[in-house]
Amino acid sequence: LSYMEIMGTNSANSDSIRNLTRKLAPPLVTLLNSEPEIQYVALRNINLIVQKRPVILENEIKVFFCKYNDPIYVKMEKLEIIIKLVSEKNIEQVLLELKEYATEVDVDFVRKSVSAIGRCAVKLERAAERCIGVLLELIQTKVNYVVQESVIVIKDIFRRYPNRYESIIATLCDNLDTLDEPLAKASMIWIIGEYAERIDNADELLDNFLDTFDEEDSMVQLQLLTATVKCFLKNPEDTQEMVQRVLDLATEESDNPDLRDRGFIYWRLLSTDPEAAKLVVLGDKPVIEDDTFKLEPNLLNTLIGQIATLSSIYHKPPEAFVVRASGRGAMNLGGGGDDTIDEGDEEEDYEDEEKSAGDTGVDLLDMGGLGLGETAQAATVSKDLFGASPQVEPELRMSKVCPAEKSGGIDVYAGFRQRNGSVIMELDFQNTASMTPVSNLAIQLNKNAFGVSPSNQQIVLDPPVAVGFNGKATVELLSSRGMLAPIAPGQPASPQIQVAIKNMATSHVFYFAANFSLESFFASDGTMERTTFIDTWKNIDDTNELYGTVSDLPPSSLDINQVQAKFQAHNIFFIARRSAMEGQEVVYFSMKTLTGMEFLTELTFKAGVNACKICVKTENHAYGAIAKNAIENLLRS
Repeated sequence: LSYMEIMGTNSANSDSIRNLTRKLAPPLVTLLNSEPEIQYVALRNINLIVQKRPVILENEIKVFFCKYNDPIYVKMEKLEIIIKLVSEKNIEQVLLELKEYATEVDVDFVRKSVSAIGRCAVKLERAAERCIGVLLELIQTKVNYVVQESVIVIKDIFRRYPNRYESIIATLCDNLDTLDEPLAKASMIWIIGEYAERIDNADELLDNFLDTFDEEDSMVQLQLLTATVKCFLKNPEDTQEMVQRVLDLATEESDNPDLRDRGFIYWRLLSTDPEAAKLVVLGDKPVIEDDTFKLEPNLLNTLIGQIATLSSIYHKPPEAFVVRASGRGAMNLGGGGDDTIDEGDEEEDYEDEEKSAGDTGVDLLDMGGLGLGETAQAATVSKDLFGASPQVEPELRMSKVCPAEKSGGIDVYAGFRQRNGSVIMELDFQNTASMTPVSNLAIQLNKNAFGVSPSNQQIVLDPPVAVGFNGKATVELLSSRGMLAPIAPGQPASPQIQVAIKNMATSHVFYFAANFSLESFFASDGTMERTTFIDTWKNIDDTNELYGTVSDLPPSSLDINQVQAKFQAHNIFFIARRSAMEGQEVVYFSMKTLTGMEFLTELTFKAGVNACKICVKTENHAYGAIAKNAIENLLRS
């Protein structure tokens, strides 16, 4: 496959590519006669292959038809490949097969089969009508879950081909009573609202749903609100009371902020400008796209290069799940000791281990067979002639945050660092075009994920900065709960600090955002005892791990002793170090922010490789990506 990619689309190579394509199909088909487990592995790989080059198996779709005794996981994977290989040539065969699947006893498989019929309709425009015919036949069976899945996929067909197949709406409305799942209800309500002008009793149908509004799932409530507003805009005389009722329910009786906000938006639109409401609510919507080949091209190319590896089964790049070369989940403390962190292991007594190890900085995850003497030597940062560790001045990274055209002729650069335990925002003002010297400024920060704000809002530049010169200022930042910006559940914290500065001489106010350096926010008491580190690492769920790889490291970041010194300067504290297999060195660090958030870090280096793997674990998952980015920035510096 990679060779075919290199050959490209040159017509001179078309015969060679055609021959390779013919040779690839038979061995892939043969694999499907193996045991179910091997079939599954083969199918996951074939799934990638047909996304890249569907022509390889375009004539072999029958081999992917499900057998009655196939395990469910094989059947599901076969359905995915059938959808990818379906074409106008074989759609009749496929529809007959899918219709038969929809009568089986496994509910999940039946749902997937019905969904596959809808996806075929979305993919093949000319076959859409035939697919809808099959779906209508399935609806007539009155099987609850078949009807509900059919309604869901018909909604997608309507979105793909608007104003084409509305004749089937009456059949759908006849089956309203069978709908009890939120997604099916929401889909049916969307259809009623979108085509209210073609349904004689649309207001009555929606009114039936309003009787149980408080009990419905949030997606049903949101869809019901929008559908009712649509119905009102299309038929205001008969639905005014109903729209008032649903707006009251959404804005006054609901505690769902999404529903309440949407209700207020609709209310304001309807009360101030009904024509604008029509443009917003009834405006043309983009048709949905066929998502059959849903992997991003770059990711697909990466996975094609990983055919026959775990990546091709997970459909994830290696760096998404391979984070350690050995011993994942086993953490040994001490020179040759057996204290471990492993899933299911009981708590160990570290007392004897610590006595034998002393305070020598023993290796963590010790699987490299190091003796105690070697461990101590490996874990010690190099010292100067007087026995003191080298001091590394924390680096200040300045970046341009506001150009002169936005700030009244002043280029503004900003950076963050910690000095004497205080977080400092460093500012550099370069006067490029302001004829009024810059002398007195006022600064204000918006609420942010770190809760920082200036201790003094006045900035004095002495001497004043005339045109052609620059002046520097430092702003001490304090952290308080009142300045913390809320973080949406499941969303990462934003690293941006939004800043407003007023030039008091010209009264000009300009705004900018600067990315906060979390390494300037680490506290000097962030170190941990080894046993505490292990317990903390063990208790943090694997879902709160973040991984990454930093490439093209400078020489100083390939020397672990120099890395320790650099991290120490930023209050990132060394815990332990071990040698692993294949020339790898693994180092562990801990850090804690001034607000008490703890982060544990594992760095993996390999001799001769100019890169480092990073693993960050934290209970404060929203801030994990920012912490990982801070480690990456320090390694690159």
